[in-house]
Amino acid sequence: MKQLKHIVLIIILLCEINISVGQGLKKFPEGSRVAFVGNSITEAGFYESYIWLYYMTRFPGQRIEIINAGIGGNTAKDIVARFDDDVLSKKPTVIVLTFGMNDSGYFEYNQPEPDKAADKKVEESYSNFMLLVDKLKSDPNIQKIMMSSSPYDETMKNKDNYFPGKSKTIERIIAFQKETASKNQWHFVDLYYPMQQINIDGQKKDPEFTIIGKDRIHPGNGGHLVMAYLFLKSQGLNGLPVAEVKVDARKKKLIQNNNADISSLSISKDNLSFDYLAKALPFPIDSASRMWGSEQKQSDALAVIPFMQEFNQEIIQVNNLSGAKYELKIDGEMMGVWNKEDYEKGINLAMIVKTPQYKQAVQVMNLNQARKDIENKLREYYSLQFNFFQGRGLLFKDDQAAFDLAKKQAKTDWTVSGKIAGYESMRFPEVRQSYIDQMKLMENMIYELNQPKTHKIEITAVKF
Repeated sequence: MKQLKHIVLIIILLCEINISVGQGLKKFPEGSRVAFVGNSITEAGFYESYIWLYYMTRFPGQRIEIINAGIGGNTAKDIVARFDDDVLSKKPTVIVLTFGMNDSGYFEYNQPEPDKAADKKVEESYSNFMLLVDKLKSDPNIQKIMMSSSPYDETMKNKDNYFPGKSKTIERIIAFQKETASKNQWHFVDLYYPMQQINIDGQKKDPEFTIIGKDRIHPGNGGHLVMAYLFLKSQGLNGLPVAEVKVDARKKKLIQNNNADISSLSISKDNLSFDYLAKALPFPIDSASRMWGSEQKQSDALAVIPFMQEFNQEIIQVNNLSGAKYELKIDGEMMGVWNKEDYEKGINLAMIVKTPQYKQAVQVMNLNQARKDIENKLREYYSLQFNFFQGRGLLFKDDQAAFDLAKKQAKTDWTVSGKIAGYESMRFPEVRQSYIDQMKLMENMIYELNQPKTHKIEITAVKF
């Protein structure tokens, strides 16, 4: 897969896409417990953690909780089987439900009569979805959000995992998801078509390009940021600044102030300074590959979505400066030198990784990543429960006989072998509780660390 950064022009194309989103979907209110229910793409935990990181940094005083309720390989049928024990038991106030990648099948498309197989897959998925609908409707106090699957990248140049026609089946599943959401007045968020369009546009220049992964199925870190971006945009959160400050140097006054407290404004011929308390932190962009088997980085997504323009603007704008160039310091540390014209347009501090507020946001990001890693270990436990033990009448038995059976199965079953080591200790409730306690500790630390601080901003003319 070629690096996503080679497709910079797709930003413009994406802005022109008519993204179908839930009408009236708003941001999660303080105190929300949001369960994302899905398959392995959800179990990976990245897009949910990016959504939560946005809330942690943009709304630091409004605490919410996001819950990973994904299990690899799941179809609508599998979600029905675990819904009570694995979703409702967590007492969510919001459920975001997504499925379709596994429901649509795989190898059937390379066998005789693939159309009949596809029809059967759609029928099975719809029938089980109707059972899920009944469960969702049983609690009117829970907000329901349907979210489409991310796309199966059928069009990329890659000989692996090629199942011609699978995409059309996913689209048929999305159609009944959207129709059912409309019928029940639930919100619907579309990931599929915007991400598919990114793929199609990118492949016009590079046939190997994909916003998904090499396996055509699982997005890497960049793809997960695209998913988070589309979800946040569906909530109408695009365009909300971290902060916006506008000063007129000639009039020596504050002209505009959005989401920040400004005090001690001082303006002279060659110097401007003020105390600056933004009410949010910038969103920190990760430049590491964190998903096994994928070289894709979160930062790669910036080449294909206008995330910085729409979600990460911390603007300091100064009009009518008399000099040509000015340096900008925060708390006495040099951030950079810009022309007078740059200050007229506005300096986006969110793009400067050495600002104290960006460094503070990175601490939040790192703790959130550590929290996600612990949650993933817990999801491995639940994956084994519902994918292996439940069908054998051993759900949550967790005794020595259950462990021995799973250990035996692991010798020939990779879906079990990858989780058996963790299960050996995780089957004890005290161990699981210790993981839950660690997560809660990290959440508490995050909502202490994410509180914005006052900084001194100085803009001084550069003498030649």
